[in-house]
Amino acid sequence: MDKIDTIINQLNDRQREAVKQTQGPLLVVAGAGSGKTKMLTVRIAYLIERCGVDASEILAVTFTNKAAREMRERVRSMVSEGDKVSLTTFHSFCCGLLRRWQQYAGFSTAFTIYDDSDSEKLMKNVLKELKINTKALTPKTVLECISSAKNELIEPYDYCASVGNSPASANIQKIYEAYQNALMANQAVDFDDLIFKTYLMLKNHPELLESLQRRYKYFLVDEYQDTNHAQYRLISMISSASGNLCVVGDEDQSIYSWRGATIRNIQDFASDFPGARVVKLEQNYRSTQIILDAAGAVIAKNASAHPKKLWTEKAGGDKLVFYRAADDREEASWIVRKIDSLRAEGYGYSDFAVLFRMNSLSRPIEQALQRSGVPYDITGGTKFFDRREVKDILAYLRFIDNPRDGISLERIINTPKRGIGAGAIEKQIGRASCRERVYHPV
Repeated sequence: MDKIDTIINQLNDRQREAVKQTQGPLLVVAGAGSGKTKMLTVRIAYLIERCGVDASEILAVTFTNKAAREMRERVRSMVSEGDKVSLTTFHSFCCGLLRRWQQYAGFSTAFTIYDDSDSEKLMKNVLKELKINTKALTPKTVLECISSAKNELIEPYDYCASVGNSPASANIQKIYEAYQNALMANQAVDFDDLIFKTYLMLKNHPELLESLQRRYKYFLVDEYQDTNHAQYRLISMISSASGNLCVVGDEDQSIYSWRGATIRNIQDFASDFPGARVVKLEQNYRSTQIILDAAGAVIAKNASAHPKKLWTEKAGGDKLVFYRAADDREEASWIVRKIDSLRAEGYGYSDFAVLFRMNSLSRPIEQALQRSGVPYDITGGTKFFDRREVKDILAYLRFIDNPRDGISLERIINTPKRGIGAGAIEKQIGRASCRERVYHPV
């Protein structure tokens, strides 16, 4: 028995079924803690070692760089050709295609990727030039509308026809067109453009799509419940030639509807891909049965297209405790009292973790911990690439690489202070951008 056989024998029956169903569309409904990452990586190894698939013909996409790195390391540990597999995120994959075929996407030089703050700064400039009151219509509000449009693959000139004609939508369409023109003038894209422009580029240039379809024959998508319409259309288009599309997800774990994700993609998979097989991973390896029963009671209320019942071999477990506090200060006090009582039972401070939804909620908890003398560390806070000094350095590098990037120039022209006046700054930024005012579809 070789290494791959040994690994496959460690899987449960449903995981093995998902691994060995290699041809045609496959939906794997993977409950929380059901070993989906192991199943996905073993499936890749199985395709290479048992089915004779060239590793370079496999494209696997997930949602975070961390998840992609973890999967890549697992594949490498199983097969020697693991490095040849395209194992990446949607946005990294699309960024690579745009840089490879930048002239087809409308770029004459290397392009810059704007983060949220860059996009908001550019939108402020656009609204100023259009003489639109930013108090009545904020840059953030407009960017949210444009992001939703791009996630639905709506181009600027189609905006009103898609969302409905009204004075408000006509105004957004005008701003959307000006914003895209400003991005192009700066030879830049925002985060949503990576997938939006890639889809349009492949749609409008069939020869590029055909070259991708000749290269990739097997497709795997992780966290499919969190894909948006643009991601769905993109992966459907690329995989349509071979039809070998395996998606893994769980509609009950969908948490990103606020950024365009739709559970329709997973709910309608069988109808969107005729002949699709469905495999459910219901054995949980992470939690005790008490936790699973509690979670099951909550999600049982969901209108699920793929109902499932998680189970585990870990019987029993501590009972869950629910505490309803009157306000955030009472909640923080209860947390400190709970820590103190468990410390008396022999637990150390390092045994505790306090989770909260957003950084702004940490203040009352930190205050309560400080008053009680409880030592603590905060994990998270300002991201490395959001730090001012890092963004300044990156702006210098981006402007060196792309001299038409007016937003980066605006950031660095007086950093450090050089005494350059507002008029001179505006003139230099205008020269950098050489702005056009006509939207050019990809």
